[in-house]
Amino acid sequence: MKVVLDHIGIAVSNLAEALAFYRDALGFEITVSEEVETQGVRAHFLATGGTSLELLEVTTDSSPVAQFIGHRGPGLHHITLRVDDINQAITHLETRGVQLIDKVPRLGARGALIAFVHPSSAHGVLVELKEEKMGINNLV
Repeated sequence: MKVVLDHIGIAVSNLAEALAFYRDALGFEITVSEEVETQGVRAHFLATGGTSLELLEVTTDSSPVAQFIGHRGPGLHHITLRVDDINQAITHLETRGVQLIDKVPRLGARGALIAFVHPSSAHGVLVELKEEKMGINNLV
């Protein structure tokens, strides 16, 4: 199973303030912004070179990211690892006793298939597995 760091998700409570730092102070440009209705967020991807940052802006109070911000405040939400075959990755991890939040992939940003690994199996880090939609390059 080949795994590559795709992006780092950051939950933000104030997008304008987050952009003042990441875009204005550091110079990262937004390459893609899209609403991910299934997650209750608007995702703003910033190109950083070989990977990207994803600023997660809450669009509904019932979203997992809103709950995260309510419990922990804004900050690092997850890391995303790109895999070639998400179903194979899920099976691979399940056979090794890894606790998964998603045993069946679901639709994520930019049409990708995603599944989350529970933080208890990843040393406290929420890990998102991602299989890119054919023809999409998320490193732009």
